[in-house]
Amino acid sequence: MTDFLLELRCEEIPARMQLKASDDLARLFTEELAKSGLTPGSIDSFVTPRRLALIARDLPLETAAVSEEHKGPRTSAPPQALEGFLRKTGLTQDQLEDRGGIWFAVVNKPGRATAEVLAQAIPAIIRAFPWPKSMRWGAASQTTESLRWVRPLQGIVAILGEQLIDCEIDGIRSGYATLGHRFHHPAEITIGGAGDYAQKLRACHVIVSHHERQAIIADKAAQAAAAHGYTVIEDKGLVAENAGLTEWPVPLLGDFDPVFLEVPPEVIQLTLRINQKYFVLRDSTGKLAPAFICTANIDAKDGGAAIIAGNRKVLAARLSDARFFWEQDRKTRLEDHAKKLERITFHEKLGTVADKVERVAKLARWLVEEGIVTSGTLSLEGEGRVRVLELM
Repeated sequence: MTDFLLELRCEEIPARMQLKASDDLARLFTEELAKSGLTPGSIDSFVTPRRLALIARDLPLETAAVSEEHKGPRTSAPPQALEGFLRKTGLTQDQLEDRGGIWFAVVNKPGRATAEVLAQAIPAIIRAFPWPKSMRWGAASQTTESLRWVRPLQGIVAILGEQLIDCEIDGIRSGYATLGHRFHHPAEITIGGAGDYAQKLRACHVIVSHHERQAIIADKAAQAAAAHGYTVIEDKGLVAENAGLTEWPVPLLGDFDPVFLEVPPEVIQLTLRINQKYFVLRDSTGKLAPAFICTANIDAKDGGAAIIAGNRKVLAARLSDARFFWEQDRKTRLEDHAKKLERITFHEKLGTVADKVERVAKLARWLVEEGIVTSGTLSLEGEGRVRVLELM
């Protein structure tokens, strides 16, 4: 039994696709090996912005011999039926067995070297990979038969024990070499096998575990916030997204002009989270703090001062835009905005959007007056209905 390492290195994979791609790689690998009767003891999956990888543990060095039995036509069937059955099984008539007037074929398949199975499986997995969006590149992209991948595929590492699994797809041949962090260690790294893969990449500023990067971001962001008397507003989705944007995450705390806090907190949170991928902070009173946490992908020599300054400058421009549009919106009353709905058709048989709003308002009021929705016992659905009523 031995372990197998597979790494598929490419240009940056979108953060939203990474975790599913990691699961898909493990699934396709398992399915492809199962066709040859191979089952790994366990599979560890890894993903970073620049690589998909897995380690399949406890693989046998060769598959077991298999004996397959195939039922054929009756012995009294026309010769054409027998000829077709012989072509299918690859046997001759004297190798068939007559069992009660029916031909049976017993095909014995000897065991195959696991290295041979893997060499065939890897290109099949790459070509069958179910990316939500993929692309072609280079001169080969002139034909629809060329390789498709989420971003240009650049390298393959495939090692069984210490043996290189030699395979090639669209001019990309497997090897022992991969790359470290884009800035901290852009040179090639020679991987010896599954045993030293994660350790060698960590030494070159790449943490291959997505879940470990998430934990680092969450912990260090909380520590940075606490050092300034703040707390981080919990956002697991943003933690996962930042882990998908970095191979060596370094959370950094910056601040912005408190004058922007005049804008509604929801607007500030939206700007920080959606536009900038920043974590939002609260002060000791529970109010929004004039600060943010961004996640760098490097250990900066200046401690991140230049990175924070750059992010502060970009955020100031974003918040200035948000404040401008907020102030513009306040110049027109909601009642005046509502009148514009009379000019928008909702449905030719149901009237305008204004008509729809009026119907929803009446329904919401009826739900409350009939006691179907009460303030004391609200389900999540009920809370939504009350909010609709309040907005109407």
